[in-house]
Amino acid sequence: MLRGSPASALYEFGSSVPSTFGSTQPSRASAIDFSTVQDTKGSSKNFPKHETRHLSEHKNVARCARFSADGRFVATGSADMSIKLFEVAKIKQMMLPDSKDGPVRPVIRTFYDHIQPINDLDFHPQNTVLISGAKDQTIKFFDFSKLTAKKAFRVIQDTHNVRSISLHPSGDYLLAGTDHPIAHLYDVNTFQCFLSANVPEIGNSGAINQVRYSATGSMYVTASKDGAVRLWDGVSAKCLRSIVSAHGTAEATSAKFTKDERYVLSCGKDSTVKLWDVGTGKLVKQYVGATHMQLRCQAVFNDNEEFVLSIDEPSNEIVIWDALTAERVARWPSNHIGPPRWLEHSPTESAFISCGTDKSIRFWKETL
Repeated sequence: MLRGSPASALYEFGSSVPSTFGSTQPSRASAIDFSTVQDTKGSSKNFPKHETRHLSEHKNVARCARFSADGRFVATGSADMSIKLFEVAKIKQMMLPDSKDGPVRPVIRTFYDHIQPINDLDFHPQNTVLISGAKDQTIKFFDFSKLTAKKAFRVIQDTHNVRSISLHPSGDYLLAGTDHPIAHLYDVNTFQCFLSANVPEIGNSGAINQVRYSATGSMYVTASKDGAVRLWDGVSAKCLRSIVSAHGTAEATSAKFTKDERYVLSCGKDSTVKLWDVGTGKLVKQYVGATHMQLRCQAVFNDNEEFVLSIDEPSNEIVIWDALTAERVARWPSNHIGPPRWLEHSPTESAFISCGTDKSIRFWKETL
């Protein structure tokens, strides 16, 4: 089922983006075995101090953000229907105290091609292509090697509000999580859409808040409005496991695999962040002490999976836990007006993005 010509056949690229784009940097640490240590209170690590900088503003709510796999680019999508693309090296240059060359502009592209708010973004793993999913029921592909292109060079028309997207590591397949309870799987080369034939009974409230492939694409995970986290086979699209009521009757708002594909980190509107064992479906850890009941809140690992980050909405703080001990190790003012809607951590270094209802985008990086 998952065959097709390589995605690289699709694109003719300019040369304005370095040829090393998409070559993943080695991650800074090997996978953590969360099952070995159960109770190690007192041995929690300290989360390093970060500095933060306001980068840019959308004209309406900033709804989502995504880093490229090599950590060199980050994009944000907004209710103003625009997408901003930033170069991380330029962001860091902008944060230096003595910028001799005058103001550095970290936004390198802005795309306007949707007619309703942007819900999610992803980068092609090898090519200079940014992909967006939006409420206008479309998935759009933008080539950011072209300096002047403001419009998508290809469009997939879905039948539902595209709430979340995830590109297979090969770049040949794309998952769309929509208001429909089953993820739509697209062949990027032919636009053919596949639906899983083997589906558990999912009620009418099963709209997907987030869909994410695992690192090798052997599995994907969905977090749904009905509170369930579901694991699916990346090749057959069979549902391998339904963790029903993963967040009680509250919505599951985000779900992501660890790099070794053994665990899934989920977040829900029951104000919990949970770590699940993929093999057994059992709850391994619970990260408590951050209230999130309103927004489509994200919980993310830092780049080496030693820490978990999420949002406390009432205090408008970013909350950080030691991933292994589940102990809360930091609470930082978000510096946003009103709590951020989205956190996204760089896959390659100690840096993350927060963005939200105040329309602004902030970059955080470890203070060296």
